[in-house]
Amino acid sequence: MSSGDVVLVERDAGVVSVTLNRPERKNAANGLVWQRLAETFREVAGRSSDRVMVVTGAGGAFCSGADISDPSGVGGEPGDPHIVRMRFLGEVMLALRQVPKPTIAKVRGVAAGAGISLALGCDLIVASDGARFSEIFAKRGLSLDGGSSWLLPRMVGLHRAKELAFFAEMLSAEEAAGFGLVNRVVPDAELDSFVDGWARKLAAGPPVALSMTKTLLDNSFAVSMAQALEDEARCQAVNFATADTGEAMRAFAEKREPRFEGR
Repeated sequence: MSSGDVVLVERDAGVVSVTLNRPERKNAANGLVWQRLAETFREVAGRSSDRVMVVTGAGGAFCSGADISDPSGVGGEPGDPHIVRMRFLGEVMLALRQVPKPTIAKVRGVAAGAGISLALGCDLIVASDGARFSEIFAKRGLSLDGGSSWLLPRMVGLHRAKELAFFAEMLSAEEAAGFGLVNRVVPDAELDSFVDGWARKLAAGPPVALSMTKTLLDNSFAVSMAQALEDEARCQAVNFATADTGEAMRAFAEKREPRFEGR
């Protein structure tokens, strides 16, 4: 890893920090950034030692959107049809959603367009009090992309999603919290320590159980309650067969914190 990398990846005690690193462009994501993100998300998904992923941006911004000045757009080769490029963006966002571990967006500064989609694609969003959010697409003559048409209604409801998409206004962190877009708003000076605390707590949690809980919740809008109950039963049966659940039971009896190993 070097400071010249467009995406920085750091690992510490099960926490993977993924940082968009084009601060001179407010981390606008060009084709190379999207390619690196796709590679990183798939790598994290497959590494058992990676327990939590934090996505953030360098230089005081999260991501100002796709860098439309890049000849390759969001992916592919110069001259590729727009549908080819946009499908690659879809693959990146799907790779993020398919990471079977908790993911946290740590947002400073602007998260707009594909940048807000990137944040919404994470399981949790923590914003500094100076963060700003916008589904800016309409102001650029564009419709929603990056998964926002699917994510927004599930997070804020259909009518509020339409308000955010139609007017494309810039929201403050507090306004975003009022819409239900973010989990927490904290003072900028406390953002790093707050997210680090959440990430380390999740990294110390039971990996198998957390992964299945994430899947159950992500699938909840697509299944009946009867199917959800059946899915819960299957997941719980798997949990009871793991060493981690046995460890949790012993830790409870011994009045100590459990030590989860993901097996």
